[in-house]
Amino acid sequence: MAYKMITPPEGGEKITIVDGKLRFPDNPIIPVIEGDGIGRDIMKASRRVFDAAVEKAYSGKRKIVWFDVFAGEAANEKYGEWLPQDTIDAIRDHIVAIKGPLTTPVGGGFRSLNVTLRQVLDLYACVRPVKWYKGVPSPVKHPEKMNIIIYRENTEDVYAGIEYRSGTDEANKVRQFLVDTMGAKIRELSGIGIKPISAFGSKRLVAKGIQHAIDNNLKSVTLMHKGNIMKFTEGAFKDWGYEVAKEKFGDVTITEDELWDKYNGKLPDGKILIKDRIADSMFQQILTRTDEYEMVCTPNLNGDFISDAAAAQVGGLGMAAGANIGDFIALFEATHGTAPKYADKDVINPSSVILSGVMMLQYLKWNEAADIIENAVSTTIQKKTVTYDLERQMDGATKVGTSQYATNIINNMK
Repeated sequence: MAYKMITPPEGGEKITIVDGKLRFPDNPIIPVIEGDGIGRDIMKASRRVFDAAVEKAYSGKRKIVWFDVFAGEAANEKYGEWLPQDTIDAIRDHIVAIKGPLTTPVGGGFRSLNVTLRQVLDLYACVRPVKWYKGVPSPVKHPEKMNIIIYRENTEDVYAGIEYRSGTDEANKVRQFLVDTMGAKIRELSGIGIKPISAFGSKRLVAKGIQHAIDNNLKSVTLMHKGNIMKFTEGAFKDWGYEVAKEKFGDVTITEDELWDKYNGKLPDGKILIKDRIADSMFQQILTRTDEYEMVCTPNLNGDFISDAAAAQVGGLGMAAGANIGDFIALFEATHGTAPKYADKDVINPSSVILSGVMMLQYLKWNEAADIIENAVSTTIQKKTVTYDLERQMDGATKVGTSQYATNIINNMK
């Protein structure tokens, strides 16, 4: 691949696809987007943690070879554009990448840089594991009950960006068609948005979630939807989810009706329960019946809401990992924003990027390094040497900066 303004580093190899499966070398080249605002602080700290864990786990036999690529403010300075083709090509060519938070420019031609990356690279599954680490302050009595993985459809729903501003010719044409031809009732001067949800998009998302459940010995997959109101979009998502479970995974999945009709409510060994919940009820149940849910598959907007609501129970977005994954390409990322007023002040909690890196290492099948980081993060938090967002909620804690927090994690690696 020829790039315009970047050069891949020497000493590394590409991740490749062989016979439909990923092949991971011992020295993979990983594109990294530092990010805007606090991204500069947290990514530098996180890379030190990743490198230390890989060295600790493999004693030099494995190594990540970082490939700096650009998006956001840094890209605009270097290329004169916010998301250069170089960056898209580098991620597509090297398959696995990691990024910090990005600013979306006002009037820059992008609804969101993050959404654009997901759509251009067809990263259709937003994957958000949410679990509690001992010692992290929480607003709930039993945060340890939260341990779920959210698979959020990433390319459709209202995030497709099909909107028409109130009063424009486009909005008037759409309204006129819906009123005159389809018999809809829409007030004049309405802004209008379109919510596409397809069988293709829904089924591949749910299939990927069920496959994750199989690979990780989970017992249930919940389809979260608002199908009681939006019957032909979110209701269809639910129906298509059940269909793909039966069509593709019928030998290992059963529904709640089958659970009671055939098995008297007792889940047989080796089976995965497919169930569904209305979205508003789900927000209640992740508080009151938290440990009944392991995997949630849901359309785009619901997934955005439920991910942050779940994260709030385990320390907030500063402790939330995330990834956007397609058939093969995977982009791991901080789940919070750029917080520019804190940029370059060495105060922000880098755990979101660090734990997203744990997901990346697990994707590479480098589970030993991933476990080392998770255990070290937990130990560091239990020792109460933490960044200000956690320190202010903990009795007897010592406040440290971003870089020192990363150093403490490295020192606590075993």
